[in-house]
Amino acid sequence: MEKTIVAKHRRQNNTAARAAAATVAVAAGAALVAPAAASAAEVRVPNTPVSAQVPGIENVPGIAAIPGIDAWIPSLSGVSAEGDIRNAINSVKALPGVNSVPGFSDFIANVERQVLPAQPAQVAQTYAAPVAAPASAPAPQPSVGERIVSIAQSKIGSPYVYGAAGPDAFDCSGFTSWVYSQVGKSIPRTSQAQASAGQQVALSDIQPGDIVVYYSGASHVAIYAGNGQIIDALNSGIPVGYRDMYMMPIYSVVRF
Repeated sequence: MEKTIVAKHRRQNNTAARAAAATVAVAAGAALVAPAAASAAEVRVPNTPVSAQVPGIENVPGIAAIPGIDAWIPSLSGVSAEGDIRNAINSVKALPGVNSVPGFSDFIANVERQVLPAQPAQVAQTYAAPVAAPASAPAPQPSVGERIVSIAQSKIGSPYVYGAAGPDAFDCSGFTSWVYSQVGKSIPRTSQAQASAGQQVALSDIQPGDIVVYYSGASHVAIYAGNGQIIDALNSGIPVGYRDMYMMPIYSVVRF
């Protein structure tokens, strides 16, 4: 009888021990499977049941300042919208889970375009070598005939002196020979010699600088100045000056 009582007592003790062990095991298992506190915020596609958990997004400084963000993250509704929008957008874009939410990246990019000023484009500096100014075209050189007329004009007003050949007084052939010498042309001294030595030119082909010979004996010569005018040393008491080329009978025209 005593043996039976002891065995029964042992069985009761074993049962209690097993029950206690089971209780400890269940408690331990519950501790292992209990979920940790959530560290990710829900990002929900507006007007749809689609959502995803994006770890770290709730910790982005200033995220509530992003316009319209509370439509995607309902937990931010009513949160003070303060902070640097640019830094918040850059931080959100860097999160690895952002692309898992359909349309969220497009939303962030659209806010970035509309709210943030565009960064000024870098303008490449170019160097342009100085361009030399085009050389001015040389002034056209006057013809020999034009130079002869110009020199003759410079002596207008000089007195007539028979036998004088310049530079301050002249007779008719002394005037023409001196003027020609100033352009490097040596011509005979007398009017008759000039008439016979020069190249004969038709009156219709006369040019400024040609010598006009007057009278049949070639007793007078003048320099044709153009426009039907001559410059000559006419005679005593009349200074060098312009005259009408037809005021005396023309004998010939010569050119040197």
